[in-house]
Amino acid sequence: MKWIKTLVFSAFWLLVSLTAAALLSVAGAALYFAPGLPDVRQLQDFELHTPLRVFTRDGKLIGEFGEERRMAVSFDEIPEDFIQALLAAEDAAFFEHRGVDPRGLARAAVELVSSGGDIQSGGSTITMQVARNYLLTLDRTFTRKIREILLALQMERILTKEEILELYVNKIFLGNRAYGIAAAAEVYYNKPLEELTLAEKAMIAGLPKAPSSFNPLANPERSLIRRNWILYRMRHLGNIDQATYEAAVQEPVTARRHVAQIEVDADYVAEMARQYAVERFGEEAYTGGYRIHTTLDSELQPYARQALARGLIDYDTRHGWRGPEEREIPSSLAEAQARTERRGLEEELAESPEIMQTARQAAERSQTRVEGIEGDVSNWLRVLERTPGFGPLQPAIVVASEGREMRVLTRGGELVTLNWDGLSWARAYRSPRARGPEPSSASEIASRGDLVRILQRDDGSWRLSQRPDAEGSIVVMEPDTGAILALQGGFSFNASKFNRAVQAQRQSGSIFKPFVFLAALDTGLMTASTVVNDAPVVMHDGSSLWRPVNASGDFLGPTRLREALARSRNLVTIRILQTLGLDSTIEYLEGFGFSRSRLPHGLSLALGSADLTPLEMTNAYAVLANGGHRVSPWFIERVTRGSDDNVLDEARPTIACRSCDEGQTEVVIDGRTYDVAPRVADPTAVYILRDMLRDVIESGTGRSALSLNRNDVVGKTGTTNNQRDGWFAGYNDDLVVTVWIGKDNNETIAEYGGNAALPIWIDFMGNALNGRPEARPEPPAGLITARVDAQTGRRLTDGQPGGITEIFHPDYLPDMEPRRVEQEIEQRSGSQGTGSYEAIF
Repeated sequence: MKWIKTLVFSAFWLLVSLTAAALLSVAGAALYFAPGLPDVRQLQDFELHTPLRVFTRDGKLIGEFGEERRMAVSFDEIPEDFIQALLAAEDAAFFEHRGVDPRGLARAAVELVSSGGDIQSGGSTITMQVARNYLLTLDRTFTRKIREILLALQMERILTKEEILELYVNKIFLGNRAYGIAAAAEVYYNKPLEELTLAEKAMIAGLPKAPSSFNPLANPERSLIRRNWILYRMRHLGNIDQATYEAAVQEPVTARRHVAQIEVDADYVAEMARQYAVERFGEEAYTGGYRIHTTLDSELQPYARQALARGLIDYDTRHGWRGPEEREIPSSLAEAQARTERRGLEEELAESPEIMQTARQAAERSQTRVEGIEGDVSNWLRVLERTPGFGPLQPAIVVASEGREMRVLTRGGELVTLNWDGLSWARAYRSPRARGPEPSSASEIASRGDLVRILQRDDGSWRLSQRPDAEGSIVVMEPDTGAILALQGGFSFNASKFNRAVQAQRQSGSIFKPFVFLAALDTGLMTASTVVNDAPVVMHDGSSLWRPVNASGDFLGPTRLREALARSRNLVTIRILQTLGLDSTIEYLEGFGFSRSRLPHGLSLALGSADLTPLEMTNAYAVLANGGHRVSPWFIERVTRGSDDNVLDEARPTIACRSCDEGQTEVVIDGRTYDVAPRVADPTAVYILRDMLRDVIESGTGRSALSLNRNDVVGKTGTTNNQRDGWFAGYNDDLVVTVWIGKDNNETIAEYGGNAALPIWIDFMGNALNGRPEARPEPPAGLITARVDAQTGRRLTDGQPGGITEIFHPDYLPDMEPRRVEQEIEQRSGSQGTGSYEAIF
């Protein structure tokens, strides 16, 4: 028996030693980490936060960010059964422990060892979650867990359980930008907390663990399992009786998305404003009640967004049908749940087979019927609810494809019929330059259960559509100030957050040429009538030979600059750059806002090989539109804070003052003083270039713009190598607008800028300028009009017949054309073959 006593004695002292070691470890950790811990007492003074809001210049809402705690509730306002649901899901022993649950920590320790030092579930109590959410980062590390435990222990000494729970329910993220249970009740059910059913409360209580995976909008079948597990736990804990439990677990999913109404759709600009606010104010931007007033025009922005969307859809329609977004979607929620992924639900499903059984029954009770459709369509409706709209394109699920007719179910539960005139375009896409034959029936296009996109036409009828394969951007700027009046950085912000207007660096192609031509005009080396040879050229770039060609593949021979710009002749532009010199031209181009480091030091610069953003190109064209003053793009008018709109920042842009005296540096407008934007180009040269760009519209590559029936618009088309980018940049005195279309993967769009981008520009300008008087500049003082020989570009005297009219800077007039005589007079005079009047006399 002695050995038993020895064993017991040893075990006792081992236990004491381990306990002492544990206590010493905790004490050591407390001593080590305590100096760097945040002050828990700051939670006692926690204030209600107000989100960041972004507006147009006339006060219409375009964005709201940081909705945390926008609807804070006190502990007394939380329904008792909601508290029970939360505790059943997250921390059943909350009111018993002192901030730390040893069993939960034991699970975390096992995970820590098995995962090699990375915390997974963490074993966090609600108190520990509050410590993490309010006072710590969210990284899953061992040291963060120690700090979390120590803060939780402190918190339990300073705050009551009710105060801790109040902090918890107002901070937790519950998906769909809802922070706190009150916000979640509004987002998912559009009603206050006290009006939620028990099943709805349990659904929200299930979200903190994984707001995405258990989201009733994105994953209704998984959220049902999680919800019913919580209800099962509530019954097990004695919170609800059997009858209440049975009624709640059978309730169908009733969650729907309810969001604040945005007055003007300008997500890309709203995101630009959000990024500015975070850079300026840090994380306080989301909670400090800041209001950003942008330069956006609430009338022009919808025109820009709609024009880009229509143009991209039209482009996409010309290139063929790529098929449904999803196929064979089960119509009922019960069928979808039977197929659902079980990973991540192990804890819930291991509790009891009853969990899965009641979830299946609830799914069956969620069945929904729509008149005209056979069977339960509950899952179809939920798939449509969670599928975002892309611009004007709405999701729909095919109900039937019969003959030359397709019936589809829309998000609102409406049954829509697509006739053949809305389907026949759907020839199979094969490549950017090839399509299959026209389909002979609707069943060749899509089948029952397929997710497609539909578009409502102006007459109210519907047609089949799809998210465009190409992307684009449109930027609208006020030329005298650089203010951005409208901006759309892609087809749909929901589809892609990448802002192509300010982030996409693409070759600019021929819309860059006007700046090379202007350099020639401004320096006086050339005039609009200067003749340059449009002929083949071969150049050595250091490693290979470069043989640039014109887009048309032909050569015109000697060509005047005016004609060369209107017809976008590549070889003429290269020869102009050769004459000017690369270094001097690049230095000149810097005045238009182009960065020297972004401009290639080679003759390809003439053809727009520089990678530039649509915003940079729009700003450069603003210099052309305002008569030669360098302005800078800006979009934030002022930043205010609080209900009294206390102004924190206010823009003071430089202004292109066309009427200011030479050397004037300030101008007063509406009682405010502004700096005058520096002049970077001669106004006469800019005016002559503008007149040349009008020929692009009258007789060149931009002739489609004649449909606007306006004489004040000018512009330039652009297409890059292999038709990867299509551009049109144009302006009048009031607006500068640049449109780009291309593919994010840099694949060819298989169209020229005049076909892809120009129609979008025309669509926008047609709406934007409707009812506005024509706005074009007055000719500058000293401008000279003269007749020139169409072949040589030299001036003709009054006695010389024919010729064409051209305009010139008074300091840069071309030479006179020698007078010519008839062949008969040459023979009589003895000067045959000279053709010169001077040779006779």
